[in-house]
Amino acid sequence: MEIKGRLIHVLAVQSGEGKNGPWKKQDFVIETDGQYPKKVCLTIWGDKFNETFLTIGNELLVSFDAESREYNGRWFTDLKAWKIELAGSGEESAPAPAPYRAAAPAQPTSVASEFAVSAEGDKDDLPF
Repeated sequence: MEIKGRLIHVLAVQSGEGKNGPWKKQDFVIETDGQYPKKVCLTIWGDKFNETFLTIGNELLVSFDAESREYNGRWFTDLKAWKIELAGSGEESAPAPAPYRAAAPAQPTSVASEFAVSAEGDKDDLPF
């Protein structure tokens, strides 16, 4: 999924030690455009983020995955960003690829030649 918005808040980097080794994550909040703007908190894990993008006021295009989990009868949802781009950079202004379309079935080159009346004067309209 993707979301576009203006960066309004960057939270402190969190880090720790887990069974698979050290980890770190960065939470940030963007505000969407529109008549009813929404504030959305996203998380990026590890070294995947470019800190130059995380400047308050930047317009960002964020690709993310949504994941929910249950703990003690309550549900918690994480929005895990896996790619952050500056909105308005070269990638966004590039033309979108054409949608996939199945190839059309092959058409005969000349329909008229299939149904032509022979020179002998056949008056039968049926092609068989």
